[in-house]
Amino acid sequence: MSTLWADRTGRPRAVLVMGVCNVTPDSFFDGGRYFDHDRAIAHGQDLVAEGADVVDVGGESSRPYSSTVPEAEELRRVLPVVEALAPIVRVSIDTRKAAVAVEAVHSGATLINDITASGDLAQVAASHGVGWVAMHMRGTPADMQLSPRYDDVVEEVRDYLEERAALGLELGVPEIWVDPGIGFGKTALHNLELLAHLDKMAPAGSSLLVGTSRKSFLGRVAPLRDGTPSPPSERMETSVAMAVWSVHQGASMVRVHDVEATVQALRIGSSVPSGAAVQAAPSGLAGGR
Repeated sequence: MSTLWADRTGRPRAVLVMGVCNVTPDSFFDGGRYFDHDRAIAHGQDLVAEGADVVDVGGESSRPYSSTVPEAEELRRVLPVVEALAPIVRVSIDTRKAAVAVEAVHSGATLINDITASGDLAQVAASHGVGWVAMHMRGTPADMQLSPRYDDVVEEVRDYLEERAALGLELGVPEIWVDPGIGFGKTALHNLELLAHLDKMAPAGSSLLVGTSRKSFLGRVAPLRDGTPSPPSERMETSVAMAVWSVHQGASMVRVHDVEATVQALRIGSSVPSGAAVQAAPSGLAGGR
């Protein structure tokens, strides 16, 4: 169930939480934990129980330096999971392949999380009447982090998202999301610059999705006590903080691994402008410190 977020104007807007369900042996965080179909389906069900509004199913890792998975293998990984989860939650398919997107939609997915570098799957979304996420990325996962350079990362990413949103509108995509692609062909500084200007990222006719969960730049932003970057397993707090920041800056959906913690944080954050948390609290808490 979406969270109603009271923005700085006082007007409420719905905010969605997308839970990550990777059916892969090599994802950067859960690396094979849910590669088995039964485990992946159980994980998706857990995400729903924790409050996910959307479950994003992926069968090919997009971590830096990862390799492409053959189409048949990606289909084998994701379709049983999509079919099992679609009756209980909205399912998104995270892919670069048109055939995978099409078959996933036939299996019940209603959102295509397009991680191609040029938004190639817009036509698939338009043809099948489903939602589409256009994400910014330089290159491919195999080479995107080799040497990312921009003259002005905010301007260049914003221009790209405007072009993709315009394409989606022209093709007749019924629901358009844009994603600045945090960590996809960007340095830590690029990521932080984009996060500081999220309010400029969503063109007219689109909504903003942001995914920062457990990503490597957070390990450098919030290192361990000895100064070394924190590993993915130690990035939950910073991930939740970044999700709340993203929503505060205009995101209408956040893609996360830690659904329950994020949902709780967003509920608290959304209650602050109106004092709803105090009004709804037990009487013994209303006057406390």
